[in-house]
Amino acid sequence: MNQLEQLKQFTTVVADTGDFQAMKAFAPRDATTNPSLILKAVQKDEYRPLLERAVRDHAAHGMAHIVDQLLVAFGLEILKIIPGRVSTETDARLSFDTEGTIAKGRELIGLYEAAGISRERVLIKIASTWEGIRAARVLEQQGIHCNMTLLFSLPQAVACADAGAQLISPFVGRIYDWYKKASGLDYAAADDPGVQSVKRIYSYYRKFDQRTEIMGASFRNIGQIVELAGCDLLTISPDLLQKLADSDAPVLRRLSPQQAQASDQQKIVLDEKAFRSMLNDDAMATEKLAEGIRLFCADTVKLEALIAALR
Repeated sequence: MNQLEQLKQFTTVVADTGDFQAMKAFAPRDATTNPSLILKAVQKDEYRPLLERAVRDHAAHGMAHIVDQLLVAFGLEILKIIPGRVSTETDARLSFDTEGTIAKGRELIGLYEAAGISRERVLIKIASTWEGIRAARVLEQQGIHCNMTLLFSLPQAVACADAGAQLISPFVGRIYDWYKKASGLDYAAADDPGVQSVKRIYSYYRKFDQRTEIMGASFRNIGQIVELAGCDLLTISPDLLQKLADSDAPVLRRLSPQQAQASDQQKIVLDEKAFRSMLNDDAMATEKLAEGIRLFCADTVKLEALIAALR
């Protein structure tokens, strides 16, 4: 078996892309999108009709409605290809707006359900701010499942699990980027700070029987991926999926519930003050969360500009 086939024995593989052809090629169970991936996709000729149709069919509505229709249009096409779930992101500009995030999550699910898709096949992506996590608690209670993104630290992961979020997406590659820049070191996979962060979260969740799924994300190389074999899910870009498919090097299971039970993790109790304090104490997590929100906001604005040019 190649590395991708071996990995699928231990971990659910998810495609991190808006490219339908890549999904067909690598047969992932689930797929994730974000504003940056959608922006990249609609600038390709083969996906331009989705953008044009969203603008044409909803021209009488406001910009936010057209953007939502475009995101859901991509999601609907993806769900024709994959057997599992698609993740669709809320507007990053709502990252500090609990009520706004709740409303947007309901709107997106409403669009999917109007198209005949069960909410069980959709995850609403929300930034792992305190406000976003509060919104996820409410949405989960209403049967709207959430994928908590832009997650860089154990306190964020603990708060998401406490809120009952369906899934978290710790960003391995962006953690690696920060530490590489700060230290000047190029880490081996086993010592990679992003890999170590996901391993800590996995150990904590399994030791304390948290039901929230862990989906490692934002990978820079296949070493990071292979080192997390056994994680619940891993969302992987098409270029790295191809590299895994092209290699027959062995893949061993690195994470297991049995190992987690033997860890020395201590239970963390969080309220808002403790969450904000612990996050603030982590310079990497604080900086990467803020940067990630800014980047997603910027790409949403660029997407809106493309739409405005067609109206």
